[in-house]
Amino acid sequence: MNDATQLVGVDGVRRVAEGIGWPSLPSSLSGAPVGWQGTRATPRTPDVEVAAYDEESAEGPAAALSVSRETDSADEEPPSPAFSTRESVTPEDGDSPVLAAVTEDAEKRARLASKTFPRPDRPRIITVSNQKGGVGKTTTAVNLAAALAQNGLNVVLVDTDPQGNASTALNIDHHAEVPSIYDVLVDGTAMSEVLQPCPDVDHLWCVPATIDLAGAEIELVSLVARESRMRSALAALLTDGAAGAVSGADRIDYVIIDCPPSLGLLTVNAFVAAHEVLIPIQCEYYALEGLSQLLSNIDLIRTHLNPELHVSTILLTMYDGRTNLSRQVAEEVREHFPDEVLAATVPRSVRVSEAPSFGQTVITYDPQSSGALSYLEAAAEIADRGSTTTSTSPGTPIEDGSTTEEAGR
Repeated sequence: MNDATQLVGVDGVRRVAEGIGWPSLPSSLSGAPVGWQGTRATPRTPDVEVAAYDEESAEGPAAALSVSRETDSADEEPPSPAFSTRESVTPEDGDSPVLAAVTEDAEKRARLASKTFPRPDRPRIITVSNQKGGVGKTTTAVNLAAALAQNGLNVVLVDTDPQGNASTALNIDHHAEVPSIYDVLVDGTAMSEVLQPCPDVDHLWCVPATIDLAGAEIELVSLVARESRMRSALAALLTDGAAGAVSGADRIDYVIIDCPPSLGLLTVNAFVAAHEVLIPIQCEYYALEGLSQLLSNIDLIRTHLNPELHVSTILLTMYDGRTNLSRQVAEEVREHFPDEVLAATVPRSVRVSEAPSFGQTVITYDPQSSGALSYLEAAAEIADRGSTTTSTSPGTPIEDGSTTEEAGR
């Protein structure tokens, strides 16, 4: 048997019959490893010839591109890639997105450090609502409340979402046995009896929501004055019970109501109780699509139940300036609502999402983050607007001794 057909195995020499197994190796490759086919006659042309990088050359890796598959010959010069003609970005250029973000945060921090939040002439009741879920209603409500309270204003946050996420973010106990907004709306309990102080932020109190609130929509249907029960409870808190319920505060400056992502009776109660509506809008198309429906419902409430209700503030959330979509949505909203849209925008921020898992707002969790600075800036704008606009909230006393609720009748 030919030596070329002998293969070395683990157990010694194994003989292979002629024509079976490995083919016989050519005589010119005797001594070469089995399977070696020799040098290719026509070697494949590489896509890129690797060349040494010259640190003094401005071309960098572009100098290594000499021959490609798209060129017919080595004499034809291939087109230079985009990065070969662009100048390198240095911090001095001011063109770095990271540097721009850091600079912007530093400017915000400097402005807010010396900012004084003015107290409104009368308590402001603001409902945070949008029937679309996931736009940042609860996040906006709790962070604005914390930002206002951190700057010396007395704030009450009313959680009307059965999920109780706002209560969680403020580290407020809200299990089934805790007195909550459900007891206020269904059983007529005084709101001052269910208030809980926020443990992490001074001047901030919360009316928690429990899972019992999930059935409140059905239970409210058969009750008298089902749409205005929250208004009556807030009127009593702001006039008679504020001094006893809110220790150390002469009066309440802001009441912020967090709504569920729906337009049911809970949201209607919040609209009837409030004087202003704050709408968080996510910078995406679906958020714009649902805005017209929300505005139609607000018009209905204003026509039939609360003539003082109006949209005072629109806040753009989850803004990403790197995408055309966010910029286009922001431009369109600002075009249609030039007076309502805040100059501050809330960017997508991991810190904002992390904070509730620690039972905190981003204002206390990471005060130096871009999300915290954005919400502080938004709160400052809202406070400035409140000091320049005289707003009379439903149920608050007016000069003749009656209340706005009575005057509306």
